[in-house]
Amino acid sequence: MDWGMENRLSQLIQADGHCFFLPIDHGYFQGPTSCLEKPGETIKPLLPYCDALFVTRGVLRAAVDPAGSKPIILRVSGGASVLGKDLANESLTTSIEEILRLNAAAVGISIFVGTDYERESLMNLAEIVNQCEDFGIPVMAVTAVGKELEKRDARYLALCSRIAAELGARVVKTYWCKNFDKVVAGCPVPVVMAGGPKCETEKEVFDFVYDGMQNGAIGLNLGRNVWQNPYPVAMMKALHAIIHEDLTAREAWELFNDVKAEKIKKAKIKKGKKG
Repeated sequence: MDWGMENRLSQLIQADGHCFFLPIDHGYFQGPTSCLEKPGETIKPLLPYCDALFVTRGVLRAAVDPAGSKPIILRVSGGASVLGKDLANESLTTSIEEILRLNAAAVGISIFVGTDYERESLMNLAEIVNQCEDFGIPVMAVTAVGKELEKRDARYLALCSRIAAELGARVVKTYWCKNFDKVVAGCPVPVVMAGGPKCETEKEVFDFVYDGMQNGAIGLNLGRNVWQNPYPVAMMKALHAIIHEDLTAREAWELFNDVKAEKIKKAKIKKGKKG
């Protein structure tokens, strides 16, 4: 591995071999997603607990302070929206010159295996790998499933992840599922868990993240279950502790509740002073 590639990966994957990425790229197909209408304000208190931001170039320029920024994973695919016929109909949206100009530590691109646009998305991945390898920039492939969430089983995700690795992705972002160890076992590059749809409870999030880490994932790329939570900082702290401090799901849940209680206490004190 050349020095530039190794250096960029070391910015993303920490010394313990783990990583926690914070994605705020949802607007590229969802528009002003709930709680992400003003992304700069949303991420400000969360940045101390993540290792990198996954973001589009537009939001990066408009809402992320370049001074002292976390490493950037730049979203480089798009072209479809929730209103369109097929979310899988994506193209490359960002040139290699732009990737270099924005000083990205890595890029991220979605692939849609098993859809009508399977070949196009896989060729998008191959093309961006060809371009980025020349400059030592790692590519993270995202095994997207569009609106067909029922596809997220171990057999399907193992297939997607292996194909992504075969085409040159340095990291694969995929969904947690039952028998997640089978997904990881078939993928020769590091696997990072996606957050997926918003979970019903915090404990549900901690359970799947802990299970995934125990079964071979190196980390997490999770957004909605953090910044759509009423206590996002508490979620970040608890998830960070699973990823980097080896807390169990129950210990993380207890930490979440402790941070939440302290937040509520401070809010009551502040309200009392105003009264």
